[in-house]
Amino acid sequence: MSTALVRRLADLADEVRRGGLPDELRADAARRVLDVLGNSLAATAQPPAAAVGELVREWGGEGRATGIGTGTRLPEPSAALLNGTLAHSLDFDDTHLPSVLHPSASVVPAALAVAEARGASGARLLDAIGVGVEVAVRVGMAGYDRRLGNSVFFERGLHATAICGALGGAVAAAMLSDMDSERIADAVGIAASMGSGLLEANRTGGTVKRVHCGWAAHAAVTAAGLARTGITGPPTVLEGRFGLLQAFCGDQVDLGAITDGLGERWELPGIFFKPYPCNHFTHAGIDAALRLRKRGVGPADIEALELGAPTAVLRTIGEPREDKIKPKSGYHAAFSGPYTVAAALLGGGGLGVFHEDFTDEAAADPERLALAAKVTCVPDERCDEIFPHQFPAVLRARLRDGTQLEERVEENRGGSGNPLSADELATKFRLNATRVLSEERADRITELTYGLTELPTVTELTRLL
Repeated sequence: MSTALVRRLADLADEVRRGGLPDELRADAARRVLDVLGNSLAATAQPPAAAVGELVREWGGEGRATGIGTGTRLPEPSAALLNGTLAHSLDFDDTHLPSVLHPSASVVPAALAVAEARGASGARLLDAIGVGVEVAVRVGMAGYDRRLGNSVFFERGLHATAICGALGGAVAAAMLSDMDSERIADAVGIAASMGSGLLEANRTGGTVKRVHCGWAAHAAVTAAGLARTGITGPPTVLEGRFGLLQAFCGDQVDLGAITDGLGERWELPGIFFKPYPCNHFTHAGIDAALRLRKRGVGPADIEALELGAPTAVLRTIGEPREDKIKPKSGYHAAFSGPYTVAAALLGGGGLGVFHEDFTDEAAADPERLALAAKVTCVPDERCDEIFPHQFPAVLRARLRDGTQLEERVEENRGGSGNPLSADELATKFRLNATRVLSEERADRITELTYGLTELPTVTELTRLL
């Protein structure tokens, strides 16, 4: 009988727990930590973060892990819930393609909470994050249908980030709790009954999606704790008749995506960092608009704009049209193709557009809305060919003098083919962190995060958060 899939993942986790990751993978995991910390610090003023913070304070309990930006210590599951909510609140977290998962926003908060509570070293934290992200992504890829060219989770309205993030976070938490392969497998088996998330809020409103990664991290820490104290999970929790993949994806699964090259080919280095704090589907349109702006095109010159994108993407950034050209809030503006194009043409800060472009006030700005109303979203055949290995776009402008201009973006910034430099990543972190911290403190966090492999415990870093 072949080894169950969850046990193969757990065996890898146990091997890394005992032997560590290669230096280059630890270095990439450190970059993920810095990115999550910056995104989380920038989100501390967001209403969902305040709501979750109020709730976990009501829960109380022995504080052994840091709630980012709060100056308080919380029980590990509570810290994971709050920090995972922060990490995903601004849609600034990293993205794996073609699974369309945001793995670090669940895995890093779960791992950081357990590492701090258990006095783990920085190196062990990075090892756990590297494997946790790998597990989340590989399970997500098992639900990717190559013929469909999209995630089956996504097609069914399920948030794979939260579902698979709970599994990856559980692996990381179990590794940091010194569990062996059998117990790590149990942690995954338990977390599979806990992860969930629906994407309806992307279409019609609601703030619950911002909590999805927090709940996944909370589930991950809880699942690892339950496994440590004796609860067990089903050995065929992934591939079984009533297992996770059958339940969520039916027969449209690729089990080989979980095991092919496992431990030899790592997904971590290819996961995209986001340069802009908005839905990743909007990024190529932003880049195209920035190129038009660099060519001297101003809002007053524009008669009409046509944003071409992959057909599957239009449901998120283009429909319903009336909501996309007039977003209900700054958060909803981050999921609008027309608005983000207008923001890039009119304003922009940071690395192109930044948080100031996604406030409620900015989303209601008459000039932005007038320009957004000039944008028509259409499917583009070439974009369909590339998607979902990239999230491409083409922007066509018809100017008042009759000139027709086109900018096509086929490779997103932040991926291996068009990476953000070390300076750009540091700039992103600094711009995020200094919304609530001094520059000196932000620089010290950067220094400690990049030096995590040398830290005997993570508390020297977390006390600055």
